Amino acid sequence: MGKGTGDVKLLGAWRSPYAVRVNIALNLKSVDYEFQTENLATGSKSELLIKSNPVHKKIPVLLHGGKPICESLIIVQYIDEVWSDGPSILPSDPYDRAVARFWAAYVDDKFYTAVKGIVVANGEEAKAAAVKVLKDGLVLLEEAFLKSSAGEGKPFFGGDEIGYLDIALGSFLSWFKVTEKSFNVKLLEEAATPRLVSWADSFYKHRAVKDELPDTDKLFELAQNVIFPHIQAAAAAK
Repeated sequence: MGKGTGDVKLLGAWRSPYAVRVNIALNLKSVDYEFQTENLATGSKSELLIKSNPVHKKIPVLLHGGKPICESLIIVQYIDEVWSDGPSILPSDPYDRAVARFWAAYVDDKFYTAVKGIVVANGEEAKAAAVKVLKDGLVLLEEAFLKSSAGEGKPFFGGDEIGYLDIALGSFLSWFKVTEKSFNVKLLEEAATPRLVSWADSFYKHRAVKDELPDTDKLFELAQNVIFPHIQAAAAAK
């Protein structure tokens, strides 16, 4: 995707897991769109981004017919409702839909903070404690996976096709790999979360995903040289 008529435009960045969610949702619905890269490295923000998201001035922003929609999970829901003829992203059953939204909110509440905790941990004991927080969260998601339709042997939280929670969690997979490589830890383990390990492999291979998740080596280099030092310096300054 990425070439469109201009009716659908995404303001994002290749390294952002939140922008990746929108890429995947648009691909899943076979929507042609234009991608405008925002330069996060310099901190400069385009006039279009500031105009489109004046409250937070953050990516991602989806522009549909010139109208802006902000916040990644809200955008994914919007895409599911507007392009309803494609594969459903949210479950049709109200209870299943509520459960998917609950766990997606959990992912957003837990995992960025957990990864950041590993990055700023001072010493091995603090690092181990930060890793445990993230791994405990993954164990809970393993249990949620088994309780979903995937517990019947299907590959995704959404069943036979990726859905809302798959997109919410899967967007962090490259960042999990970079964190593992950077700090010599293991987050997704066969012993503790075997179904999530299998799920991650299936997610990576999905047609809507495989060209959208950031390249791990490229992301690792950026994290080592720019992102992690910036996070560590900010934490030290407090």
